[in-house]
Formats: sequence, C-alpha cells, structure tokens
Amino acid sequence: MSSTSRRAPLASPTAQARVDRASSADRAFLAMDRGLVPQQFGVVLGLEGHLDLSAVTELVAERVRAVPRLRQRLVRVPFGLGGPLWLDDAGFDVRRHVREVSCPPPGDEPALMDVALSAVTTRLPPDAPLWSIVLVGDVAGGRSALVVVLHHVLADGIGGLGVLAALVDPGRESFPAEFPRPRPTVTTLLEDSVATKLQALVGLPASWRLLRSSMTAGGGLRPPPAAACSLVQRIGPRRQVLVVRWDVDSLRAAAHAHSATVNDALLVAVAGALEQVLRHRGEHADRLSIAVPVSGRPADADRSVGNLVSPLLVAVPTTGPQRRRLAEVAAAVKALKPLALAPAPIAVLGWLFRPLAALGGYAWYLNHQRRFHTLVSHVRGPAAPLSFGGSRIDSAVPLGVADGGNTTVYVDALSYDGTLTLAAVVDPDHFPDADVLTRALEDELRAVCSPS
Repeated sequence: MSSTSRRAPLASPTAQARVDRASSADRAFLAMDRGLVPQQFGVVLGLEGHLDLSAVTELVAERVRAVPRLRQRLVRVPFGLGGPLWLDDAGFDVRRHVREVSCPPPGDEPALMDVALSAVTTRLPPDAPLWSIVLVGDVAGGRSALVVVLHHVLADGIGGLGVLAALVDPGRESFPAEFPRPRPTVTTLLEDSVATKLQALVGLPASWRLLRSSMTAGGGLRPPPAAACSLVQRIGPRRQVLVVRWDVDSLRAAAHAHSATVNDALLVAVAGALEQVLRHRGEHADRLSIAVPVSGRPADADRSVGNLVSPLLVAVPTTGPQRRRLAEVAAAVKALKPLALAPAPIAVLGWLFRPLAALGGYAWYLNHQRRFHTLVSHVRGPAAPLSFGGSRIDSAVPLGVADGGNTTVYVDALSYDGTLTLAAVVDPDHFPDADVLTRALEDELRAVCSPS
C-alpha cells in the first residue's frame, strides 16, 4: 500500500502539546468569508510534459510534512479559553486535497484559466485543512499544469510563496515529528488565554500607535472619495481572467532609471490601462485610487504561514508624461510604505471587525465603498526556474478571486524566471470590454519602458 493511502499514526500521549492560536489577521480573513466567492487565492503552474496523478500525490504527501499548517485545521475552543487553535488533523488524507481534471478543448491558456478559476472559486471543505492541488491534463502542446489553491486564513501572498517553495523540487527538509500532536489541556488553554490577554493589555498603547500608522497608509478614516466611474459598481459571482506577460528586467531598468520600483511602474501601467478602458466607454478620470497590499513580514519571519499585510492607498495619475507620473507615484509610495508595515486595521481592531463582518457589515462596506477603484497586488517570485516531479515549471500565473464587492477589476502580478505575469480578474457581466484592457496593459507597459 502506498504512503498516500495511509493515515498518519496517532501521536503518543507523551508528545508535547503546543498552543498554536490563529492570529487576529487570520481570524479577520475567516470572518470576511461570507460572500458568494470564497476568500481563496491560487497560482497556476505550467509544466513541460505530463505528470501522473499518483506521482503528484506521492510527492505532495511527502512534502506537506515540511509545512505543518497544511495538515492542520482551525478549531474553535469553549468560551473563556481563548481564540481558535490550529490543531493537527488526525484524519488527514492527502487524497482529499489532490485531484486531476482534463483541460477542455482546445486546451489553450483561456481554457486553462477557466479550469483554474473553477478550482479557486470552489469553496474548500471546512472539515479539512484549507488547501487543494488540481493536476490539469490535456493542456495544449502535450503540457500539464498544477493549480495550487489556499484559503487566505492560511497565508498571504508571501506566505503562499513559502508554501510553494516547500512543494516544488527538491522539497524542503522536514524533521521527523509525531503526528498528530495532542491537543492542549483545558488548564493549558486557560493559562495561555490569560497570558495572551495580559500581553494585549500591556501592548495596548503601542497597538493604538500602530493603528494610526496603518490607517494613515490606507487613506485614513475619511479619504477623498474615488472619482465616480463605471469601474466601481456592484458585481456578481462570475469571474474572467486576462493574462499579460512582460520582461521583468526591462521594466525594472525603466523604473530604476527614475528612482522607482517595479511595483511603482506596475501601478502607473495599470492606472493608464484603466484610463484607456474608461475613454473607450466615454469616461475619464485624472487619477485612479489603487489599493496595494504591503507585506509587513520581517525578513527572518516564517514565509509559509499567516497574514502580515496592510493596505496602502495610492492616488495614481492617468495622464501626463510617463516619467512625471512614475516619479509622483514613487514619491507617494516611499512616503506611505513605512506606515503600512504596521499590522492591518482589521487585525488591530479584530475584536470589533470580526463580529461586524459576521453580521454582514464588511460585505455591505465592500458593496458601497468609494475608497478605491481597484486593487493591485505584486509579489516577487523566484528568479530562477523551478520544477515539480522533474518537470520544468515554465510559467506561473497568480489568481486572487475573493468577493470584490463593487470592484469590477483587480490585478495580481507575480514575477518568475524573468517574466512578470499580470492576471487581471474581472466580472465579465460588469466589465465587458476585457479585450480593451488586455491591449491597454500591453500598451502602457511598453510606454513605461520607453518613457517620454
């Protein structure tokens, strides 16, 4: 019998029980998950050649041991014993998480993206660790793909890269450990709960200072309203993804020539492209408000679990010389980014945010907000090519599909092996001119790389 068909042996009673609680940010993402589209994200890894499901399952079964969170469930505890715990799933079976589907004809990228969107928008079962891997066969050119899906309660984008690093070749070294570990006793939980509350009280002044910083980075309590336009309107559950690729070295060189970053250049390109879409619709906006997730994860922090991002709100000009727009955005981000390194407001105010979200308050806000026009997320991935099961990974497309409220388009960008891949996710019922956006993104990236 293969190792993938066996459940892990039970831990001995003498194994050390550890209290591993969900962070306030993790719980906030769980509280947000009330809409038709789950709070999940993923990445589509294009593979050269075909992989066998049993081989993929064997590899995943071995490599998840290096990321304990992938074999854990979030479990609530009785009142008075503190917040939810991450506990080892005694019934963990990797076969519940890895499956195979065929890419429908013609097996091209749009067909593959439809399969990936279906995987990412399918709600993960709550009675198992919140992740899945879909092996997609019959991709054009004799290729295959892996769609890796994570719930946001597990990790943010940087954390997702950490998970990915453990799954690809050659895997990450894992040390033998008994599984599942025993649950903490009631006494242990009570002691930990009291200690956590005391620590929170001691750190309250610092928390309020950090809250002011992150609120300022995110636009404050009452930012100037985003200009009224058709980019902001109530959307439905359908999604379509548009993929644009660009040479990351040329974009970086153009950005650095004007003391800017790749992220700054990306914001200018996206804003310019959306202005082209608005002009196509007979509209115009001098500036577009773009929300940017900023990682507050220290360089030496665990890169495979948890959520450590705060929002940064940037007003990006859509007209004028490229170099002026790039310089303005670079200056704004440089001034605000240090403030966004503080914990997100939804984490600091978790005690207030979670019940409001559970009652539908966050969903109402998303449907009526006038703070931003779109969201742009950029994660820097591996510069060298990776492989899985001996097959070279020749592309990596990021996908974030959480409930967008009234945001008709948002963009995820991931650099990998010299290529910056932009995945613009739209609601096709409220963003019907997707082809215009695709061409506009290419035009604007070209313009940024040759600023006038």
